[in-house]
Amino acid sequence: MSEQEKASAAAPAAAEAVAEVTEKMQEVVLDAEGKPLSKKALKKLEKEREKEQRKQERLAREAAERAAREAAEVDFAKESYGKAAMNMSQEKTETKWVEVKDLSEAMVGQTVHVQARVHTSRATGNKMCFLVLREATSTVQGLLVVNKETISKQMVKFAASIPSESIVSIVAEVVKPQEPVKSCTVGDVELHLTKLFVTSEVTATLPFSLEDASRPETDYEKDPSLVKVLLDTRLNNRVVDLRTITNNAIFKIQAAVCQLFREYLTNEKFTEIHSPKIISTASEGGSNVFQVTYFKRNAYLAQSPQLFKQMCIAADFGKVFEIAPVFRAEDSNTHRHLTEYIGLDLECAFREHYHEVMYMIGDMFIYIFKNLEERWAHELAIVRRQYPSEPIKFSDKPLKLEYKDAVALLRKNGVEMDDFEDLSTPNEKLLGKLVKEEYGTDFYMLDKFPLAVRPFYTMPDPEDPRYSNSYDFFLRGEEIMSGAQRIHDAAFLDERIKAHDVDPATLKDYVEAFKFGCPPHAGGGVGLERVVMFYLGVGNIRRASLFPRDPKRLDP
Repeated sequence: MSEQEKASAAAPAAAEAVAEVTEKMQEVVLDAEGKPLSKKALKKLEKEREKEQRKQERLAREAAERAAREAAEVDFAKESYGKAAMNMSQEKTETKWVEVKDLSEAMVGQTVHVQARVHTSRATGNKMCFLVLREATSTVQGLLVVNKETISKQMVKFAASIPSESIVSIVAEVVKPQEPVKSCTVGDVELHLTKLFVTSEVTATLPFSLEDASRPETDYEKDPSLVKVLLDTRLNNRVVDLRTITNNAIFKIQAAVCQLFREYLTNEKFTEIHSPKIISTASEGGSNVFQVTYFKRNAYLAQSPQLFKQMCIAADFGKVFEIAPVFRAEDSNTHRHLTEYIGLDLECAFREHYHEVMYMIGDMFIYIFKNLEERWAHELAIVRRQYPSEPIKFSDKPLKLEYKDAVALLRKNGVEMDDFEDLSTPNEKLLGKLVKEEYGTDFYMLDKFPLAVRPFYTMPDPEDPRYSNSYDFFLRGEEIMSGAQRIHDAAFLDERIKAHDVDPATLKDYVEAFKFGCPPHAGGGVGLERVVMFYLGVGNIRRASLFPRDPKRLDP
């Protein structure tokens, strides 16, 4: 036998010897210092291992027995819960559905049908499950408790397993709880479920918890460890973010502002108009416009309906208003600027003095504020719970100050500024604070702005042409509306256009309208999102914009 053959024959024996040594080494148990355990310690360790093994065998046996019992146990409620078939409008029944917001003590004892989202679900043992059900701006507590007739353990287990934000259809008895449910907006009743079907199940991981997104700002001061959903995260997942009862309430209030604006002006005999948003020139002769391709030429997105509002006055409409998008190509990344927002615009012919229009607009705002507090109290309470703020203070007759008064008040309080200098944002805020301290109001009108800081179509002050017949309205120390008497004389308008270095050719149709005669008129433009932001005190205009657009955000 060759040396190579001998080596090959000896290899298996060597491997077997190594394996035997390895096995013996593995049997040696070492203590914390790396030394082999004594016989006594080994015996103790062996007993502990046997004890743990018996425990695991017992747990496995109990789990198997429990599963067998559950499998053998008749689920008498199986027809009362589960996942409903996809709604393809298969049938229409005469079921009377009740909205969560309408549940009340007067309905105690009644059986109701409700559709809502599962805000949260929490099992207590295997015989009880609490649900918080949410619909729009309202929440109510639901409860399932195992009994011998309608609610089985399997049904409770199913309820506890429903993913948050899934939509359910339930049948329940309205019950008065032992104590009011403070965590829900409907706290004087709760729902004891008898039927529960999932009609739309959440199948993806939520980007954040709706509970986290709904916390009052003050909670983070009390407990900094709480999860805070950042504004960018909210906006990147806006559909989920909009589901919070606070956001739902914010946009109900936004709709209310539009409704009240329209309501007041319609009662004042205004006509609602709809002007074009694709135009051939910049609305106000400025450069902050979005240029778009319009077939074989360029066009622009309207900065405002200003020129068209005035042309409607020249066309004898008398009083007009519009609610429509406005586009501003300003690279302003602040808490109060958007590149697209909703403008509440109005224009009105007057008989003698532009103050006729200015005070009418002031009265309109008072009408909006009063009606919001009276008719949308539920929504306001919800928003103020998450974003605490005091209701705004205002007088029945809106306060009017002149620009000169504002400059004097600011100078009195240490601000250095020129008579004809425009108000900066910090000075605006300071002025609002000073006005509230002195006059006790969050809302006021500032009249007679310097002519140099206003657009070309603004009428100068007849007594001092360095000033103008123009005004801004302020809420909580920041501007929400800008307006003025407009120039209605074609020759004077031409003169002012040239003074502003605007190309007259770009405004030919606009100026032409005044050559056929036009009554004196005034108006203004209101930023809807600004009104909502300042009124509610939510701190950032993006919270008051459905899908905000700013220089850095074009999605979703």
